[in-house]
Amino acid sequence: MEVADALPPADRRSAFANAPMGIALTTPAGLLVDVNPALSEMVGRSAEELHGRSMMDFVHPDAVAAAQQAYGMLTAEPDRPMRLETRLICSDGSDVPVQITASWVPETPEGQAAHLVLIIEDITERKALEAQLVHRSLHDPLTGLPNRLLFHDRLRHALDRGHREDTPTCVLIIDLDGFKAINDELGHPMGDRVLVSFAERLHSVLRASDTAARLGGDEFSIVCENTERADAAALADRLRTTVTEPLDLDGTRVPVGISIGIGTVRGGEEPEVVYERVVREADDDMYTDKSRRRPNRRR
Repeated sequence: MEVADALPPADRRSAFANAPMGIALTTPAGLLVDVNPALSEMVGRSAEELHGRSMMDFVHPDAVAAAQQAYGMLTAEPDRPMRLETRLICSDGSDVPVQITASWVPETPEGQAAHLVLIIEDITERKALEAQLVHRSLHDPLTGLPNRLLFHDRLRHALDRGHREDTPTCVLIIDLDGFKAINDELGHPMGDRVLVSFAERLHSVLRASDTAARLGGDEFSIVCENTERADAAALADRLRTTVTEPLDLDGTRVPVGISIGIGTVRGGEEPEVVYERVVREADDDMYTDKSRRRPNRRR
């Protein structure tokens, strides 16, 4: 005998009503027959409002196709529980991320109709934690800018778009001049403050479509989608004017110099062919710029 069957009907109903997770009973077609208070509270609708509605009515439109596919797999293999992460629409128009575990209960000889049992768990906290972990893995912890990994992803995206739409892509590589001397003379904490302040200035002059990243140390980069080389050169000039003003950190005046290199990909070029080339071109151009102006820079 199953444990649930050993419980008196009143106790089974109490377990249903007081379960901390949402529980729903539906017809084989997914029409809601009964829901517990936890599910009603989760979606902001009473049991009466939910009764007779299709569960699909409350799945976020962007997730309906995946939910229908999962339901199809459950009906094709009723002996295997279905697990699905999706989003449900609440009565106020917001949505809540959930994990649904659905089991098929066949018709019994005693006349109990076939139905589905759905356990619905609010996974908002888990999703928020996952988002934080993903953000940390893709962003520099000091400056908050995208890191090298996300830089490469954004560059591939830009090159793919350029290939599809026949638009040019530019990459800027930026190196802080004299940064080693700042660390040596003023200490690493001050060096970190210089990097943070520089990153803020860098971000302030970019377009929404540009991606600034910290590649490591004192090296930064910018991915410019749909940008001609002349426009990238204009951006480089603007950076030299805007971000190189000396920083005033607690009364300490810290000079900031930069070397900038530009790499360009013409529209329509194959991304895999030009990916490494454009970064190398920008890097080489940056070192050329640094060498050309070295007599006037501290290093």
